[in-house]
Amino acid sequence: MSLEDIVSLAKRRGFIYPSSEIYGGLAGVYDYGPLGVQLKHNIQNLWWSSFVSAWDDMYPIDAAILMNQKVWEASGHVDTFADPLVECSNCHARFREDELKTKDKCPNCGKEHTFGEPVQFNMMFKVELGPTWGSSEADEGNYLTADIQVKDKKGQVVSSFKIKENERHNSLTIYDKNSRTYLRPETAQGMFANFKNILDTVQPDLPFGLAQIGKAFRNEISPRDFLFRLREMEQMEIEYFVHPDEWEEAFEQWRVGMTTFFKKVGLPANMVHELEVPEADRAHYSKRTIDFEFDFPFGTKELAGLAYRTDYDLKNHQEKSGKDLQYRPKDGSAPFLPHVIEPSFGVERLVLAVLCASYSIEPVRLDDPTVTLDDESVTAAGRIVLKLPADIAPVKVAVFPLLKNKPELVKKAREIYKMLKDELGEVMWDDNGNIGKRYRRQDEIGTPYCVTIDFDSLQNNDVTLRDRDTTKQERVKINELISKF
Repeated sequence: MSLEDIVSLAKRRGFIYPSSEIYGGLAGVYDYGPLGVQLKHNIQNLWWSSFVSAWDDMYPIDAAILMNQKVWEASGHVDTFADPLVECSNCHARFREDELKTKDKCPNCGKEHTFGEPVQFNMMFKVELGPTWGSSEADEGNYLTADIQVKDKKGQVVSSFKIKENERHNSLTIYDKNSRTYLRPETAQGMFANFKNILDTVQPDLPFGLAQIGKAFRNEISPRDFLFRLREMEQMEIEYFVHPDEWEEAFEQWRVGMTTFFKKVGLPANMVHELEVPEADRAHYSKRTIDFEFDFPFGTKELAGLAYRTDYDLKNHQEKSGKDLQYRPKDGSAPFLPHVIEPSFGVERLVLAVLCASYSIEPVRLDDPTVTLDDESVTAAGRIVLKLPADIAPVKVAVFPLLKNKPELVKKAREIYKMLKDELGEVMWDDNGNIGKRYRRQDEIGTPYCVTIDFDSLQNNDVTLRDRDTTKQERVKINELISKF
């Protein structure tokens, strides 16, 4: 199985589409199709039930994407949320320096020794709120030049710079820097910024957690590998606040919990690895980090992270905002700043890992008259099957009338479809093509069970129930059908 196999399946069956594809797409941005939306929601719902609903000390929050720019100054993102950028002096292509396979050869034009010294490129998307002071854009093929002077209050020039001809810039915007903010690069800071509100309104006992699912944005230098490295993504994050002396116990509790969750979504234990991140590679806020890595088709890469953030965030926000963010124990003991354990999951990386782990090719008999290689769900090696856990499969059951031109079969099948739809929700109707092709279509999108209504069903009030993974079929009474799921 290759990444191209996953990309092809995702597009063909309506899981994932390139964003704005009719205009050539946009690097690092993807849209979810109908099946992808349901798969993503099922994964999110399983995460929510596992880590929020099942816990007595967890509180949900939904912070805004836009926040005061001072939040990001206090968090350290303005100064440190950066990757090393290099530019080829020949073709002017730009790359993330630490991910180049060959440091002295441009992968775009092939020229050697064309990279200068790396510069730190901040990955936050800048946003100007309200009207800007002015802007200028050149027509297609043209470019701008300018001499810019910076003056003090007395009108004296204190610095200047030029936009040169060879830089080929085609737009210039001038704005009030006080209107600047950012699209959030993580959901965590919205929870830290609301910590005082939670203390004042909920009055929780320690330990307790804040949980959030939401969008994050990162202006990646080189987005790549389908859903792995994106510019727009969703995160599922928890900030779990603990007494400073109890962080190790909480850290281990979350490590075990994350491992259990990966099993729930169908990731084999031998494909998930724990990496203790050395100090030199940890984020600026972390005193201990474990990266959970997954064996993707393009290599073993980070899937999720567990970080001990100490009191870094609360301490900085308390200092910069001037607000008291200390927790005051209800027993009257001395107030203190809690420390934080952060389990963090990227939704898209988890979706990609689930698709990769569940993708399989099962052998079929090519002499079977229902099997043809023009069927997209069949390759020369066999039938494509997504062995998704039933809890997260986008379709739980598919219902087929044996023949769509027999009104009595269609009527009975519709009755059963409605019964299952009312009970299970995620049920699909399919009456197109022969039964073999219908089975394989459902196999390819991960549907665990198929129900076929035939002429015997009219006489005996039973149906054929077919299992995706074993392909075994059994006759089941209609009044016993729901108990099978």
